[in-house]
Amino acid sequence: MPRALNGTSSATAVNRPTSRCSSCAMRAVCLPQGLSPLDLQRLDAIICSTRMVRQGEALYRTGDAFQSMYAVRAGSFKTVVMHRDGREQVTGFHLAGDALGLDGVSTGHHSFDAIAIEDSNVCIIPFHLLESLCREVKGIQQHVHRMMSSEIVRESVLMLLLGTMSAEQRVAAFLLNLSTRLRARGYSSAEFNLRMTREEIGSYLGMKLETVSRMFSKFQREGLVDARGKQIRILNPDGLERV
Repeated sequence: MPRALNGTSSATAVNRPTSRCSSCAMRAVCLPQGLSPLDLQRLDAIICSTRMVRQGEALYRTGDAFQSMYAVRAGSFKTVVMHRDGREQVTGFHLAGDALGLDGVSTGHHSFDAIAIEDSNVCIIPFHLLESLCREVKGIQQHVHRMMSSEIVRESVLMLLLGTMSAEQRVAAFLLNLSTRLRARGYSSAEFNLRMTREEIGSYLGMKLETVSRMFSKFQREGLVDARGKQIRILNPDGLERV
């Protein structure tokens, strides 16, 4: 089986991108505002390729050498760590417009597995080229710093979820956060399909599958959400906020 660009085993082809940051639908989410046409051209020039990652395939694995960061162009991913006993712990869900791979900056190796939870497409951005561009374009440098800061905040929020919130509060916070992220991407914040399974949500929130399912059923009885399989309709966002 061939090796992928960052050393991860995969049979998925790496291709030249058919479109660039300057014309991407996710530009408003991925990029800072106010970049000049020249700055966009320079950013386009360092994106060496795009890559399709099929559902269940790894973009990279724990321990792989860190070479690139990735922008999710379409689809979604989960990041996971494996416990010594073989259990999987989900550490995050990443949607179109999100960045992946920054976990490798500090050590030069990735700390998580990044697994596609649906057929997905990423832009590959060699990190050494991005660093060079950051030295020349202040807006991009600030944006990369904000992305790194967001990772710190995300991990802090996860610790808060796992350490202080009840099961009801964890599931409510998860749904509201997902709703907010989808709205920022131009999608409906009230009605959407969950790409992840209930089991994956439970792993992320530190809960058993049965508890997650019970919370969805409770919210449905209380008129907060309408949950039909993976299709979710938020009926009372203010009620969810008050959980």
